[in-house]
Amino acid sequence: MFRMRDEYRRSQVAIAALFCFLGFQYATWVSRIPALKSRLDLSEAELGLLLMVCGAGAAVSFPLVAILTRRLGSRRLALVSAFCLGLVLLALALTPNYPVTLLIVCCDGVAVGCLNVAMNAQAAALEVAYRRTTMAKMHATFSAGSLFAALLASGVTSLSSALTAHFAVATALLALLVLVTRSGLLTEDQKPEPAAGSAEDKRRGGLRLPTRVTIWMGLAMAFGTVTEGAMNDWSALYLKDVVNAAAQLAPLGIAVVSVMMVLARVFADGWRSHWGDARIVRAGSALAGTGLAVALLVGGVVPTLLGFACVGLGIAAVTPCVYVAAARQGSDALALVAAMGTTGLLAGPAMIGFIASGTSLVWGMGAVAASALVVSLCTIRIRFPVLADA
Repeated sequence: MFRMRDEYRRSQVAIAALFCFLGFQYATWVSRIPALKSRLDLSEAELGLLLMVCGAGAAVSFPLVAILTRRLGSRRLALVSAFCLGLVLLALALTPNYPVTLLIVCCDGVAVGCLNVAMNAQAAALEVAYRRTTMAKMHATFSAGSLFAALLASGVTSLSSALTAHFAVATALLALLVLVTRSGLLTEDQKPEPAAGSAEDKRRGGLRLPTRVTIWMGLAMAFGTVTEGAMNDWSALYLKDVVNAAAQLAPLGIAVVSVMMVLARVFADGWRSHWGDARIVRAGSALAGTGLAVALLVGGVVPTLLGFACVGLGIAAVTPCVYVAAARQGSDALALVAAMGTTGLLAGPAMIGFIASGTSLVWGMGAVAASALVVSLCTIRIRFPVLADA
């Protein structure tokens, strides 16, 4: 029993390091966007395209990721994509012009898509192998990696503004994380649940058409990430322009959502083992949508911040739980669900902007509340796994 627990902890730490790796890598180069903008003399439109290319690379990588996951397995795919993401940072530090930067960032998006699927497949397989819930903590580790990257960026830039020095230090730390992960990653992926026509699809060797359950999972993931992304992009502006909060209070919107999401993900695995993924996701998304809707109706700084807190608390477990459910359907389903999640993360803030420009930001944030409630409806059609204990 002791050996089993020891092996479980070793794998848990290794997989958590992958989540930390991805959060750290992405936040590292995003934190230096002002420096890249200045160095390459980019306009606002060019900068927007740069960010869109990264997300588009991750979103459209679905067919490639599904094939690579089946051929390489999640362990090898995770290590290969982590290596590529380390090279991306060094390439960005040395990029000579805007077209090359676009190509580098697009490659970053594809590698992010690969690692995202691989690390979630590893975490889902760990839960099945040891009958213990851990996915939510893994996603909390991703947030911790992003936070550490922001702190490192602040510290390094206070000493030197050079991108090369910062990204070299970051790449060295990423290499250490890869060393931590290498020996502890699982060698076997979770076997997908049998589905009609699966044997025929295996003989063809191509992508399987998504099942209805997979589509519902993808929709739940997409609307969940719409909620997450829109809150990060629009909460501060809503506090400032609609609620008329003081300038120093406007950033608290993002802070409240982020803190509540991290705390919820730290404790969510225990909630999952007690009440099950289905109840956690449905109740959580309903809380997020209802809490935000009430805050929009009541108005005021304090009610608004409480509504934002409901969003962070309620939506936090959606992504981890849906990833676990998708992994049970196989690598194709997991890759598709991950791609739809990325699409929601990209399209959500823009969609809220279009709604706000046509009506008002209140209606835009109302659409965010509606998105959270749609997640609750989508999950009625999803079969969530049941694990024995946390």
